[in-house]
Amino acid sequence: MGVAVPDTYVELADLAMARGVAPGKYVEGLGVTRMGVPLVNEDTVTLAARAARMALESAGCSPEDVGLLVVGTETAVDHSKPVASYVQGLLGLPTRCRIFETKHACYGGTAALQMALDWVRSGSAKGRKALIVCSDIARYGVGTPGEPTQGAGAVAMLVSDTPALLALEAGKTGVYSKDVMDFWRPLYSKDALVDGHYSVQCYLDALEGAYRAYQESAAEPAGEGAYSDRFAALVYHVPYGKMSRKAHRHLRTLDGDTAPDASFDRLVGNSLVLPSQVGNIYTGSMYLALASLLSTASQDLTGQRVGLFSYGSGSCAEFFSGVVQAGAQERVKALGLEARLTRRRALSIPEYEDVMRAREHLDERPAADAAGSGFRYQGTRDHKRIYAT
Repeated sequence: MGVAVPDTYVELADLAMARGVAPGKYVEGLGVTRMGVPLVNEDTVTLAARAARMALESAGCSPEDVGLLVVGTETAVDHSKPVASYVQGLLGLPTRCRIFETKHACYGGTAALQMALDWVRSGSAKGRKALIVCSDIARYGVGTPGEPTQGAGAVAMLVSDTPALLALEAGKTGVYSKDVMDFWRPLYSKDALVDGHYSVQCYLDALEGAYRAYQESAAEPAGEGAYSDRFAALVYHVPYGKMSRKAHRHLRTLDGDTAPDASFDRLVGNSLVLPSQVGNIYTGSMYLALASLLSTASQDLTGQRVGLFSYGSGSCAEFFSGVVQAGAQERVKALGLEARLTRRRALSIPEYEDVMRAREHLDERPAADAAGSGFRYQGTRDHKRIYAT
Protein backbone atom coordinates (compact mmCIF):
# COMPACT_ATOMS: atom_id res chain seq x y z
CA MET A 1 0.00 0.00 0.00
CA GLY A 2 0.86 3.64 -0.30
CA VAL A 3 -0.87 6.67 1.19
CA ALA A 4 -0.67 10.37 0.34
CA VAL A 5 -2.40 13.28 2.04
CA PRO A 6 -2.00 17.06 1.66
CA ASP A 7 0.79 18.74 3.59
CA THR A 8 -1.73 21.08 5.23
CA TYR A 9 -4.90 20.66 7.27
CA VAL A 10 -7.55 22.51 9.26
CA GLU A 11 -8.49 21.77 12.86
CA LEU A 12 -12.22 21.10 12.94
CA ALA A 13 -12.49 22.73 16.36
CA ASP A 14 -11.11 25.97 14.85
CA LEU A 15 -13.50 25.71 11.91
CA ALA A 16 -16.43 25.18 14.25
CA MET A 17 -15.61 28.28 16.29
CA ALA A 18 -15.20 30.35 13.11
CA ARG A 19 -18.66 29.23 12.00
CA GLY A 20 -20.27 29.92 15.37
CA VAL A 21 -20.76 26.25 16.13
CA ALA A 22 -19.84 24.37 19.30
CA PRO A 23 -16.61 22.42 18.53
CA GLY A 24 -18.17 19.22 19.85
CA LYS A 25 -20.74 19.26 17.05
CA TYR A 26 -17.96 18.83 14.50
CA VAL A 27 -15.37 16.85 16.44
CA GLU A 28 -17.50 14.43 18.47
CA GLY A 29 -20.54 14.71 16.20
CA LEU A 30 -18.59 13.68 13.09
CA GLY A 31 -15.78 11.70 14.69
CA VAL A 32 -13.14 13.83 12.90
CA THR A 33 -10.51 16.11 14.41
CA ARG A 34 -8.73 17.41 11.29
CA MET A 35 -9.42 17.60 7.56
CA GLY A 36 -6.76 17.65 4.88
CA VAL A 37 -6.77 20.74 2.66
CA PRO A 38 -4.66 20.68 -0.53
CA LEU A 39 -2.80 23.80 -1.60
CA VAL A 40 -2.86 25.05 -5.19
CA ASN A 41 0.10 22.87 -6.19
CA GLU A 42 -1.75 19.66 -5.24
CA ASP A 43 -4.59 17.91 -7.05
CA THR A 44 -6.02 14.45 -7.65
CA VAL A 45 -3.11 13.58 -9.94
CA THR A 46 -0.30 14.56 -7.58
CA LEU A 47 -1.92 12.76 -4.65
CA ALA A 48 -2.39 9.64 -6.78
CA ALA A 49 1.20 9.71 -8.01
CA ARG A 50 2.61 10.15 -4.50
CA ALA A 51 0.58 7.25 -3.11
CA ALA A 52 1.46 5.03 -6.07
CA ARG A 53 5.17 5.74 -5.73
CA MET A 54 5.04 4.81 -2.04
CA ALA A 55 3.29 1.53 -2.88
CA LEU A 56 5.88 0.63 -5.52
CA GLU A 57 8.83 1.55 -3.31
CA SER A 58 7.51 -0.24 -0.22
CA ALA A 59 7.00 -3.40 -2.28
CA GLY A 60 10.38 -3.11 -4.03
CA CYS A 61 8.49 -3.20 -7.31
CA SER A 62 9.85 -1.79 -10.57
CA PRO A 63 7.48 0.26 -12.75
CA GLU A 64 8.19 -2.27 -15.51
CA ASP A 65 6.41 -4.95 -13.44
CA VAL A 66 3.07 -3.12 -13.65
CA GLY A 67 0.72 -4.33 -16.39
CA LEU A 68 -2.49 -2.63 -15.25
CA LEU A 69 -3.06 0.83 -13.75
CA VAL A 70 -6.54 1.95 -12.74
CA VAL A 71 -7.37 5.13 -10.85
CA GLY A 72 -10.72 5.31 -9.09
CA THR A 73 -11.84 8.90 -8.58
CA GLU A 74 -14.87 11.15 -8.57
CA THR A 75 -12.78 14.33 -8.74
CA ALA A 76 -11.14 13.86 -12.13
CA VAL A 77 -9.15 16.68 -13.74
CA ASP A 78 -10.37 16.22 -17.32
CA HIS A 79 -13.59 15.07 -19.02
CA SER A 80 -11.61 12.86 -21.41
CA LYS A 81 -8.01 12.22 -20.35
CA PRO A 82 -7.92 9.94 -17.28
CA VAL A 83 -5.93 10.64 -14.14
CA ALA A 84 -4.25 7.29 -14.84
CA SER A 85 -2.53 8.70 -17.93
CA TYR A 86 -0.90 11.49 -15.94
CA VAL A 87 0.15 9.00 -13.25
CA GLN A 88 1.64 6.70 -15.88
CA GLY A 89 3.79 9.55 -17.16
CA LEU A 90 4.87 10.78 -13.73
CA LEU A 91 5.87 7.29 -12.57
CA GLY A 92 7.41 6.17 -15.86
CA LEU A 93 5.21 3.11 -16.22
CA PRO A 94 5.74 1.01 -19.37
CA THR A 95 3.77 1.51 -22.58
CA ARG A 96 2.64 -2.12 -22.42
CA CYS A 97 0.33 -1.28 -19.55
CA ARG A 98 -3.46 -1.07 -19.65
CA ILE A 99 -4.57 2.19 -18.01
CA PHE A 100 -7.92 3.81 -17.35
CA GLU A 101 -10.09 5.58 -14.79
CA THR A 102 -13.20 4.32 -12.98
CA LYS A 103 -16.04 6.39 -11.58
CA HIS A 104 -18.86 5.49 -9.28
CA ALA A 105 -18.78 7.98 -6.41
CA CYS A 106 -16.86 6.46 -3.48
CA TYR A 107 -17.19 2.93 -4.87
CA GLY A 108 -14.96 3.67 -7.91
CA GLY A 109 -11.78 2.43 -6.24
CA THR A 110 -13.38 -0.84 -5.17
CA ALA A 111 -14.69 -1.36 -8.71
CA ALA A 112 -11.10 -0.99 -9.92
CA LEU A 113 -9.78 -3.36 -7.25
CA GLN A 114 -12.32 -6.07 -8.03
CA MET A 115 -11.48 -5.80 -11.75
CA ALA A 116 -7.78 -6.15 -10.91
CA LEU A 117 -8.46 -9.24 -8.81
CA ASP A 118 -10.26 -10.87 -11.74
CA TRP A 119 -7.38 -9.91 -14.04
CA VAL A 120 -4.85 -11.59 -11.73
CA ARG A 121 -6.97 -14.67 -10.97
CA SER A 122 -7.78 -15.29 -14.64
CA GLY A 123 -4.11 -15.58 -15.54
CA SER A 124 -4.21 -12.55 -17.80
CA ALA A 125 -1.65 -10.79 -15.60
CA LYS A 126 1.04 -13.32 -16.60
CA GLY A 127 3.10 -12.49 -13.54
CA ARG A 128 2.65 -8.74 -13.76
CA LYS A 129 1.04 -6.60 -11.07
CA ALA A 130 -1.94 -4.27 -11.03
CA LEU A 131 -1.59 -0.81 -9.49
CA ILE A 132 -4.93 0.45 -8.14
CA VAL A 133 -5.14 4.03 -6.89
CA CYS A 134 -8.03 5.74 -5.11
CA SER A 135 -7.53 9.51 -5.21
CA ASP A 136 -9.98 12.30 -4.41
CA ILE A 137 -10.48 15.79 -3.02
CA ALA A 138 -13.78 16.07 -1.14
CA ARG A 139 -15.08 19.61 -1.53
CA TYR A 140 -18.38 21.14 -0.41
CA GLY A 141 -17.63 24.86 -0.27
CA VAL A 142 -16.96 27.43 2.43
CA GLY A 143 -19.87 27.95 4.80
CA THR A 144 -21.96 25.05 3.46
CA PRO A 145 -23.44 22.33 5.71
CA GLY A 146 -20.99 19.83 4.23
CA GLU A 147 -17.91 22.00 4.88
CA PRO A 148 -16.67 20.03 7.95
CA THR A 149 -16.89 16.75 5.99
CA GLN A 150 -14.22 17.71 3.45
CA GLY A 151 -10.79 16.12 3.10
CA ALA A 152 -8.27 14.95 0.53
CA GLY A 153 -5.96 12.02 -0.03
CA ALA A 154 -5.04 8.95 -2.01
CA VAL A 155 -4.43 5.28 -1.29
CA ALA A 156 -2.60 3.01 -3.73
CA MET A 157 -2.57 -0.78 -3.70
CA LEU A 158 -0.32 -3.16 -5.59
CA VAL A 159 -2.27 -6.30 -6.51
CA SER A 160 -0.60 -9.61 -7.37
CA ASP A 161 -0.90 -13.36 -6.82
CA THR A 162 1.57 -13.12 -3.92
CA PRO A 163 -0.05 -10.57 -1.56
CA ALA A 164 2.07 -9.34 1.33
CA LEU A 165 -0.67 -7.55 3.29
CA LEU A 166 -4.10 -9.01 2.64
CA ALA A 167 -5.20 -12.08 0.66
CA LEU A 168 -8.65 -11.19 -0.64
CA GLU A 169 -10.94 -14.23 -0.60
CA ALA A 170 -12.15 -15.37 -4.01
CA GLY A 171 -15.90 -15.80 -4.30
CA LYS A 172 -16.62 -14.27 -0.92
CA THR A 173 -18.24 -11.01 -1.87
CA GLY A 174 -21.71 -9.49 -1.72
CA VAL A 175 -22.92 -6.69 -3.99
CA TYR A 176 -25.91 -4.35 -3.70
CA SER A 177 -26.86 -1.57 -6.11
CA LYS A 178 -29.85 0.74 -6.51
CA ASP A 179 -30.61 3.92 -8.47
CA VAL A 180 -30.87 6.66 -5.82
CA MET A 181 -30.15 10.40 -5.73
CA ASP A 182 -28.38 10.76 -2.39
CA PHE A 183 -25.15 12.47 -3.47
CA TRP A 184 -24.07 13.93 -6.81
CA ARG A 185 -21.94 16.62 -8.45
CA PRO A 186 -23.43 18.23 -11.57
CA LEU A 187 -21.07 18.88 -14.48
CA TYR A 188 -21.42 22.62 -13.98
CA SER A 189 -20.31 22.52 -10.32
CA LYS A 190 -17.02 21.97 -8.51
CA ASP A 191 -18.90 21.36 -5.28
CA ALA A 192 -20.83 18.19 -4.47
CA LEU A 193 -24.49 18.17 -3.48
CA VAL A 194 -25.84 15.77 -0.89
CA ASP A 195 -29.15 14.86 0.69
CA GLY A 196 -27.55 14.07 4.04
CA HIS A 197 -30.20 12.13 5.97
CA TYR A 198 -31.30 10.24 2.88
CA SER A 199 -27.70 9.35 2.03
CA VAL A 200 -27.19 7.84 5.48
CA GLN A 201 -30.26 5.65 4.98
CA CYS A 202 -29.07 4.65 1.50
CA TYR A 203 -25.70 3.65 3.02
CA LEU A 204 -27.38 1.51 5.67
CA ASP A 205 -29.75 -0.11 3.18
CA ALA A 206 -26.78 -0.95 0.93
CA LEU A 207 -24.83 -2.34 3.89
CA GLU A 208 -27.70 -4.67 4.74
CA GLY A 209 -28.09 -5.83 1.15
CA ALA A 210 -24.36 -6.38 0.56
CA TYR A 211 -23.84 -8.09 3.93
CA ARG A 212 -26.71 -10.52 3.31
CA ALA A 213 -25.36 -11.23 -0.19
CA TYR A 214 -21.88 -11.87 1.28
CA GLN A 215 -23.27 -14.41 3.73
CA GLU A 216 -24.98 -16.25 0.89
CA SER A 217 -21.84 -16.27 -1.27
CA ALA A 218 -19.59 -17.42 1.58
CA ALA A 219 -21.98 -20.35 2.22
CA GLU A 220 -20.41 -21.11 5.58
CA PRO A 221 -22.09 -23.33 8.19
CA ALA A 222 -24.03 -21.61 10.93
CA GLY A 223 -22.17 -21.00 14.14
CA GLU A 224 -22.84 -19.66 17.60
CA GLY A 225 -22.95 -15.94 18.24
CA ALA A 226 -23.04 -13.05 15.81
CA TYR A 227 -21.97 -13.80 12.24
CA SER A 228 -19.72 -10.72 12.27
CA ASP A 229 -17.69 -12.24 15.11
CA ARG A 230 -16.11 -14.39 12.40
CA PHE A 231 -14.08 -11.29 11.55
CA ALA A 232 -11.17 -10.09 13.66
CA ALA A 233 -11.96 -6.55 12.46
CA LEU A 234 -14.50 -4.71 10.33
CA VAL A 235 -13.50 -1.87 8.01
CA TYR A 236 -16.28 0.39 6.78
CA HIS A 237 -16.44 3.17 4.22
CA VAL A 238 -15.66 6.25 6.33
CA PRO A 239 -16.92 9.59 4.94
CA TYR A 240 -16.69 10.60 8.60
CA GLY A 241 -16.02 8.51 11.69
CA LYS A 242 -19.53 8.65 13.11
CA MET A 243 -20.86 6.92 9.98
CA SER A 244 -18.84 3.84 10.90
CA ARG A 245 -20.55 3.73 14.27
CA LYS A 246 -23.97 3.92 12.63
CA ALA A 247 -22.94 1.22 10.17
CA HIS A 248 -21.61 -1.08 12.87
CA ARG A 249 -24.71 -0.65 14.99
CA HIS A 250 -26.87 -1.59 12.00
CA LEU A 251 -24.76 -4.60 11.04
CA ARG A 252 -24.65 -6.01 14.57
CA THR A 253 -28.39 -5.49 14.92
CA LEU A 254 -28.83 -7.53 11.74
CA ASP A 255 -26.83 -10.23 13.52
CA GLY A 256 -29.29 -10.19 16.42
CA ASP A 257 -26.88 -8.45 18.81
CA THR A 258 -28.88 -6.65 21.51
CA ALA A 259 -25.84 -4.58 22.55
CA PRO A 260 -24.42 -3.60 19.13
CA ASP A 261 -22.17 -0.81 20.40
CA ALA A 262 -20.29 -3.07 22.81
CA SER A 263 -18.11 -4.54 20.06
CA PHE A 264 -17.36 -1.26 18.27
CA ASP A 265 -13.97 -0.47 19.81
CA ARG A 266 -12.82 -4.08 19.44
CA LEU A 267 -13.83 -4.56 15.82
CA VAL A 268 -13.72 -1.02 14.38
CA GLY A 269 -11.80 1.39 16.61
CA ASN A 270 -8.29 0.99 15.14
CA SER A 271 -9.54 1.59 11.61
CA LEU A 272 -10.60 5.16 12.49
CA VAL A 273 -7.31 6.49 13.88
CA LEU A 274 -5.95 7.80 10.56
CA PRO A 275 -9.27 8.80 8.91
CA SER A 276 -10.12 10.98 11.92
CA GLN A 277 -7.04 13.10 11.14
CA VAL A 278 -7.58 13.35 7.37
CA GLY A 279 -11.32 13.60 6.76
CA ASN A 280 -13.28 12.35 3.79
CA ILE A 281 -11.25 11.08 0.83
CA TYR A 282 -14.14 9.50 -1.08
CA THR A 283 -12.84 6.47 -3.02
CA GLY A 284 -9.90 5.98 -0.65
CA SER A 285 -11.83 6.30 2.61
CA MET A 286 -12.27 2.59 3.30
CA TYR A 287 -8.70 1.80 2.23
CA LEU A 288 -7.27 4.51 4.50
CA ALA A 289 -9.26 2.83 7.28
CA LEU A 290 -7.67 -0.51 6.32
CA ALA A 291 -4.22 1.09 6.46
CA SER A 292 -5.14 2.53 9.86
CA LEU A 293 -6.15 -0.90 11.15
CA LEU A 294 -2.90 -2.53 10.04
CA SER A 295 -0.82 0.38 11.29
CA THR A 296 -2.34 0.91 14.75
CA ALA A 297 -3.77 -2.43 15.93
CA SER A 298 -1.82 -3.82 18.88
CA GLN A 299 -3.10 -7.38 18.52
CA ASP A 300 -1.51 -9.79 16.04
CA LEU A 301 -3.92 -10.10 13.11
CA THR A 302 -1.87 -12.67 11.18
CA GLY A 303 -4.14 -15.28 9.64
CA GLN A 304 -7.25 -13.43 10.78
CA ARG A 305 -10.15 -12.47 8.52
CA VAL A 306 -11.09 -8.82 8.03
CA GLY A 307 -14.49 -7.72 6.70
CA LEU A 308 -14.55 -4.78 4.27
CA PHE A 309 -17.55 -2.66 3.27
CA SER A 310 -17.37 -0.19 0.39
CA TYR A 311 -20.20 2.19 -0.51
CA GLY A 312 -20.62 4.63 -3.36
CA SER A 313 -23.59 6.95 -3.67
CA GLY A 314 -25.91 6.56 -6.57
CA SER A 315 -25.52 3.69 -5.53
CA CYS A 316 -23.34 0.56 -5.43
CA ALA A 317 -21.90 -1.26 -2.44
CA GLU A 318 -19.81 -4.35 -1.79
CA PHE A 319 -18.98 -6.40 1.28
CA PHE A 320 -15.93 -8.63 0.88
CA SER A 321 -13.18 -10.10 3.02
CA GLY A 322 -9.50 -10.84 3.22
CA VAL A 323 -7.00 -12.66 5.42
CA VAL A 324 -4.12 -10.71 6.96
CA GLN A 325 -0.73 -12.05 5.87
CA ALA A 326 2.32 -12.66 8.05
CA GLY A 327 4.34 -9.47 8.49
CA ALA A 328 1.57 -7.25 7.12
CA GLN A 329 1.28 -5.07 10.20
CA GLU A 330 5.02 -4.53 10.38
CA ARG A 331 5.09 -3.57 6.69
CA VAL A 332 2.36 -0.95 7.08
CA LYS A 333 3.83 0.41 10.31
CA ALA A 334 7.15 0.83 8.47
CA LEU A 335 5.43 3.33 6.15
CA GLY A 336 5.34 5.74 9.11
CA LEU A 337 1.87 7.02 8.30
CA GLU A 338 1.17 8.45 11.76
CA ALA A 339 4.49 10.31 11.75
CA ARG A 340 3.71 11.74 8.30
CA LEU A 341 0.45 13.15 9.64
CA THR A 342 2.21 14.87 12.53
CA ARG A 343 4.56 16.66 10.10
CA ARG A 344 1.71 18.48 8.35
CA ARG A 345 1.13 22.21 8.83
CA ALA A 346 -2.07 23.60 10.30
CA LEU A 347 -3.82 26.35 8.34
CA SER A 348 -5.54 29.22 10.08
CA ILE A 349 -9.14 29.75 9.02
CA PRO A 350 -8.26 32.86 6.93
CA GLU A 351 -5.46 30.86 5.22
CA TYR A 352 -7.88 28.00 4.54
CA GLU A 353 -10.48 30.34 3.04
CA ASP A 354 -7.80 31.94 0.83
CA VAL A 355 -6.81 28.46 -0.41
CA MET A 356 -10.42 27.58 -1.17
CA ARG A 357 -10.86 30.79 -3.18
CA ALA A 358 -7.62 30.17 -5.08
CA ARG A 359 -8.69 26.61 -5.93
CA GLU A 360 -11.83 27.96 -7.63
CA HIS A 361 -9.61 28.91 -10.57
CA LEU A 362 -7.13 26.04 -10.34
CA ASP A 363 -7.95 24.63 -13.77
CA GLU A 364 -7.29 27.96 -15.51
CA ARG A 365 -4.20 29.00 -13.55
CA PRO A 366 -1.30 29.80 -15.95
CA ALA A 367 1.57 27.35 -15.55
CA ALA A 368 4.42 28.57 -13.38
CA ASP A 369 7.19 26.94 -11.39
CA ALA A 370 5.76 25.42 -8.21
CA ALA A 371 8.04 25.53 -5.21
CA GLY A 372 8.87 22.36 -3.34
CA SER A 373 9.88 18.83 -4.20
CA GLY A 374 8.01 15.79 -5.44
CA PHE A 375 5.01 15.76 -7.74
CA ARG A 376 3.45 19.23 -8.09
CA TYR A 377 0.73 20.78 -10.21
CA GLN A 378 2.10 23.88 -11.94
CA GLY A 379 -0.97 25.07 -13.83
CA THR A 380 -2.09 24.99 -17.46
CA ARG A 381 -0.41 25.95 -20.72
CA ASP A 382 -2.26 25.81 -24.05
CA HIS A 383 -5.16 24.13 -22.16
CA LYS A 384 -2.81 21.36 -20.98
CA ARG A 385 -2.14 20.54 -17.33
CA ILE A 386 1.56 20.78 -16.43
CA TYR A 387 3.20 18.82 -13.63
CA ALA A 388 6.65 18.87 -12.05
CA THR A 389 8.43 15.87 -10.54
